[in-house]
Amino acid sequence: PEYRKSLEAARNIRVGYPSPGGGNSYVPLKELATITLDTGASYIYREANQRFIPVKFSVRGRDLGSTVADAQRQISEKISLPTGYRIEWAGEFGELQKAKQRLVIIVPLSLIFIVVLLYGLFNSWHDSLLALTGIPFAIAGGLLALFVTGLDFSISAAIGFVSLFGISVMNGILLISYYNEIREERAHPVEAMFRAASQRMRPMLMTALSACIGLLPAAVSTGIGSQVQRPLATVVVGGLFIGPIMLLIVVPALCLVFLTRMEREDIAGTGSAA
Repeated sequence: PEYRKSLEAARNIRVGYPSPGGGNSYVPLKELATITLDTGASYIYREANQRFIPVKFSVRGRDLGSTVADAQRQISEKISLPTGYRIEWAGEFGELQKAKQRLVIIVPLSLIFIVVLLYGLFNSWHDSLLALTGIPFAIAGGLLALFVTGLDFSISAAIGFVSLFGISVMNGILLISYYNEIREERAHPVEAMFRAASQRMRPMLMTALSACIGLLPAAVSTGIGSQVQRPLATVVVGGLFIGPIMLLIVVPALCLVFLTRMEREDIAGTGSAA
């Protein structure tokens, strides 16, 4: 502590060194370096054995991605970094970029795995693809919910979209499975599809409504931690609100448009017999 009282005291700090005759000798620090009083950083940050200067800012009123892109453009146009210096965008933006890289791999693998499971269940590419038709509408519902609430795309929102994949496929399985059960009774394809849609409408809508009600508090929360749970809940609520309704409308229509060859022959044979 006594060396911090004045600049002269700091200059007189004794520095030891081995003497030629053995033992240690001491010299004042002012003989080895120039000691001056100057303004500088109170703390030197280090990471991976390298110094860095953290610059932090918050984003409000716009999404993080466009904000960072604008900042990067402004820096590249107006700032020339000295040799040895570089800028690294970290924090939430860095985590978002890493999450996007992971999702580029995870999302296709998830879809492929879902398709394989569907084919193993239905043993038909026709039915497997029909069960997937609810995914685009669920995604559209999630995007619409983000737009209406003014939330930006984030990591938690991306997880919400991945969750919607499984929920949408589950509803498609319920509808297509019941349709196939009715078709096994030699029912007309049109009649079978409308019966399946009408019989499965209530459980699908009630399940979606129950999930929406359960996630609604998280979707409208504004307290501490809501910035993580709110985007996920909003995406799922929006997808469940629109996805099942559109599934009940679109899947029957597509099923009748893309009837299999065998089903068309059955319809033609029924018409000829009549």
